[in-house]
Amino acid sequence: MQFYYGSQMPLRVLDECEFWKEQEEEHTVVIRELVSDLESKYVETLKKWEVAFREAHQRVVRFIETTVRSNGSFSNALYRDLIQLIQYCLDQSQKFIHFCNGLIQESKAIKGNPTAIVVLKHIIRESEYFIGIAQTILYQNHL
Repeated sequence: MQFYYGSQMPLRVLDECEFWKEQEEEHTVVIRELVSDLESKYVETLKKWEVAFREAHQRVVRFIETTVRSNGSFSNALYRDLIQLIQYCLDQSQKFIHFCNGLIQESKAIKGNPTAIVVLKHIIRESEYFIGIAQTILYQNHL
């Protein structure tokens, strides 16, 4: 992500959150479709993750709508809420990575499916990429 957006940086960060929460939601479906014999407890957990990512995505979209209506002017309260939302999205992605790593280690269906392992590792890297973006925003105060 580039940091030359100046005063529009908060909207750029929200764009990233919106994109990656949608990606993670889709990843839950990819895993379920790819591993047809996945244990039911993991299928059910992935369905819960799908809902959680959809809710996070909707939350980000609502926040974008709020910021657009504020004409790009960020009050201290709006900025604080933005940082909390980014932190929430980051934490969610970290937990999903932990879950995906657990799938690779614990699921017999995945252990027996080399393609699924490659796909899961790719999914993990994508969530890690989003975390890197979110951490940059949170820890370097570029907003």
